[in-house]
Amino acid sequence: MTSVDQPPAQPHQPTGEPTPTAPGAPSGSAAPSGVGQAAAAPGAVGRGEAGPTPAGADGAWPGGVGPGAGAPHGVGPGEWPQGYPGGYPVVESDRLSRFVARVHARTPRWVVPLAALGCVGAGIGYTLISDPTRSAPDALPSCLLKLTTGLDCPGCGGTRALWYVLHADLPAAARHHFLFVFALPFLAYFFIAWAGKQAFGWRLPELRVGPKAVGVFLAAWLAFSVARNLPWYPFTTLYV
Repeated sequence: MTSVDQPPAQPHQPTGEPTPTAPGAPSGSAAPSGVGQAAAAPGAVGRGEAGPTPAGADGAWPGGVGPGAGAPHGVGPGEWPQGYPGGYPVVESDRLSRFVARVHARTPRWVVPLAALGCVGAGIGYTLISDPTRSAPDALPSCLLKLTTGLDCPGCGGTRALWYVLHADLPAAARHHFLFVFALPFLAYFFIAWAGKQAFGWRLPELRVGPKAVGVFLAAWLAFSVARNLPWYPFTTLYV
């Protein structure tokens, strides 16, 4: 049985001798990409080689993102748009926007509270003139739901309650809409505090109403709206 001749062993290279370089390359430099067994495929980073450096001179990704942060999803090194992130362009305002801005800048601060007070005064004036307590056949209906279904809506009786409050008849007002009479002082104080701060810079004590209090009030209003339409005593006394 013949033995296969083994190739002669390569002589041991002395320690400290420089690694052979490719022809034409300066002494001590690494072989160019694609030369040698350890060369990596084009576009890939071989084992032991340094990764591609960012395009910035300071070693950071464009836009101020450090190398440790990585590029956004789907964006590789060198694929960032120029000047990223460049911010949003400033949109030029149209004539209507500029007109509204000028009017807002020149309007005195007491105009908005005065307009709100005018709306409240108009509602009070309508209540006094229309006399919602009239039950004559030619009286105008004030609630479409009551006119079509005969049921009291959550706000039914509020106008009549306001009419009785303006005439200092609190029991009759509470009879028509108890929750409205209960909330009226708080609403009045909120309006006075807001209007005084806007118009005159008043610093009245604030009434802090939390979410729980608002939720309890809305739940009570819903229960009241349902109870006043039940056809049994004593709920029938709430019908207006």
